[in-house]
Amino acid sequence: MIKKVKINVNGRVQGVGFRFFTYQQAQKLNLVGYVQNLDNGDVEIIAQGDNLQISKLIKWIESGGPASASISLVNIVELKPQNDLTSFNVRY
Repeated sequence: MIKKVKINVNGRVQGVGFRFFTYQQAQKLNLVGYVQNLDNGDVEIIAQGDNLQISKLIKWIESGGPASASISLVNIVELKPQNDLTSFNVRY
């Protein structure tokens, strides 16, 4: 089953390689979507893929993500899957 989520991550997540490590994780899990920094200091992830693979990404984030990050809050919203995403990218 295909699932799409928006994940907002709060804490010390900018300037620590969070987007790069999230990109690597998403590539390993064959997910499509993107990761980007937000103006308020959070990181936003839009990810779509197999339900099990999405769960693995969420588990990785909730367990702290990359060692250089310090996550204080994770907010996950389920979205309607769409066919507009073809790869996983880092947005600047």
